[in-house]
Amino acid sequence: MPTYRDEVVVLRTHKLGEADRIVTLLSRRHGKVRAVAKGVRRTSSRFGARLEPFMVADVQLYQGRTLDIVQQASSIGAYGAPIAAHYDRYTAAHAMVETADRLNEAEATAQQYLLLVGGLRALARGEHAARSVLDSYLLRAMALSGWAPSLSECARCGTVGPQDWFVAQLGGTVCGSCAPAGSARLRPETGDLLRALMSGEWDEVDDASDAATAAASGLIAAYAQWHLERGIRSLSHLEAPR
Repeated sequence: MPTYRDEVVVLRTHKLGEADRIVTLLSRRHGKVRAVAKGVRRTSSRFGARLEPFMVADVQLYQGRTLDIVQQASSIGAYGAPIAAHYDRYTAAHAMVETADRLNEAEATAQQYLLLVGGLRALARGEHAARSVLDSYLLRAMALSGWAPSLSECARCGTVGPQDWFVAQLGGTVCGSCAPAGSARLRPETGDLLRALMSGEWDEVDDASDAATAAASGLIAAYAQWHLERGIRSLSHLEAPR
């Protein structure tokens, strides 16, 4: 059975036996990979610290029947420590890797890998508010998976907007005629922020009001969890946007 190399993000780990771990990885070229990292829980391990959550590494793996085996690992992005030092970054990063872990194999593309690496790098460097980095990641990850939300025209009838309502189940913004009872009202500033988060217009994102940031975060969380078909557990640990 062959060996192969790839760049990976560590999504999560599980203990195995006395000294080993099972690591779940999102790779650049091979989609999601589950592998055994032998001996990494020993203090003498050569690469244990490189296979912790949020780390980006260049790994060599041996292809096994059910689980691959990590043979080598060298660090590309040591994002774990600076993320773990800040509660808001840490919880946002957990929500991001949990979302990436929910992707099926067809969706775990190189674009998803690069998106996650970029998001973790931004969190580690503190470039923007952690919740905004997460919100932008969730919108873009959904779009790459084929679930891009409608943020201008009506998701149901196609009427050109911007629209005044947002319904996750219908695919994003909807017009007044298509909005069912109980729909969330979308204020203009919140709609502008959603579009800025999707397109990466960070000057506008950073200048948004606390009210718009909180409203956008709630809508994005609802939209992502609806399309993933179950909750993102890490979101419950996030601090409310200020």
